[in-house]
Amino acid sequence: MTQASVAADSVPTKELSSLAVSDTSAKHDEEDGSDDEVEEEAGEGEGGAQKKKKKKNRNKKKKKTKKTGPGAAGQTSPPSIPVSQLFPSSSYREGQICEYVDDNMYRTTSEEMRARDRANERQLIDLRRAAEVHREVRQYAQSVIKPGVDLADVAEMIENGTRALVEAKGFEAGIGFPTGLSINHCAAHYTPNSGDHVIVQKDDVLKVDFGVHVNGNIIDSAFTMSWNDRYDPLLNAVRDATNTGIREAGIDVRLGDIGAAIQEVMESYEIELGGKTIPIRPLRNLCGHNIGSYVIHGGKSVPIVANGDQTRMEEGELFAIETFGTTGKGLVFEEGVCSHYAKNSAHAMPRLPSAKKLLSTIEKNFGTLPFCRRYIDRLGESHYYLGLKHLVDDGIVTAYPPLCDVQGSYTAQFEHTFILRPTVKEVLSRGDDY
Repeated sequence: MTQASVAADSVPTKELSSLAVSDTSAKHDEEDGSDDEVEEEAGEGEGGAQKKKKKKNRNKKKKKTKKTGPGAAGQTSPPSIPVSQLFPSSSYREGQICEYVDDNMYRTTSEEMRARDRANERQLIDLRRAAEVHREVRQYAQSVIKPGVDLADVAEMIENGTRALVEAKGFEAGIGFPTGLSINHCAAHYTPNSGDHVIVQKDDVLKVDFGVHVNGNIIDSAFTMSWNDRYDPLLNAVRDATNTGIREAGIDVRLGDIGAAIQEVMESYEIELGGKTIPIRPLRNLCGHNIGSYVIHGGKSVPIVANGDQTRMEEGELFAIETFGTTGKGLVFEEGVCSHYAKNSAHAMPRLPSAKKLLSTIEKNFGTLPFCRRYIDRLGESHYYLGLKHLVDDGIVTAYPPLCDVQGSYTAQFEHTFILRPTVKEVLSRGDDY
């Protein structure tokens, strides 16, 4: 992360105390709420009476309040009730349903396709449960992330909220991958390591990328936040490009054709910064991907530029369409201290004792799911850096450093997960927010 975004002498503001979400898996004590009033996100449905009650109790301990609206009825703010308790009989909401067109139009009404759909019901329930958790957590996060907050607190809030709502339990359910909180020219793969204190500034462009899994079925979704209207064209370009990719995706569609459509839309936008008109470019060496069981990158890549890839999408596949736009050069490179890691599926056994010990911890707690240093710290491990370096050097673990465009540029990201069901395409992570 760039030093320009680090404020070593900054202190947490009052708003930071409202980021606390109970972590049932770690049995953390619930912290006191902030005295400051937190305005609810548009559409959350907080009544005027409730806001008035908050004003009357400014000097008292802030209580969790129930909400109505886009989130699950009866959920608290901040969210703390597992979604399984709010959706009886696993009746989780469907995502956005998109019927197939052209040669696949028959699938919507085909009895054979409907039978295949029913055979996949268990996976759909798991995915919809994970998607519901993602929506609940992110809607609260969007209401409290603002200039002055510490990204370390944001990461803990999102991850503890995810653990609570999904009822994290080993490999049955939990976090899909570390929370990405990349600012400005940094496009992806930054999450705070222990001791990092990056303070969000008013002119920052923040990408928030986090995942939830249930039985290895991962929901991967991301959004971008800014607090200066001048960045709106950048965010609009990337949101439009992502929605274009989702619209173009389908069974038997070529991946290269999706990339071409995304690029055309992205490059139709421009932005004015510093008195100059700047074209918005896709970050051509970043892409979307299919998702496997407990594997965030399943092997197929969905480009965001035209590259002629003739590989086709197939029935039953789970994909994350993510697009990145930039005011910079349109190419990312590795920069900064690494925080993201993932164990490779096939590997040899390390010889170094500390590496063996760390590998055992990784296999027991994460398997092939990505993890970060904070997660290892949370397990009580210490003095593991040499062992981790050995695992990376031996190819047992892959390091994923922050990915950045040139200094001074701004990048944005939007992402959704969808499944190509036999009968329809379902955009699982779709919400009222994006």
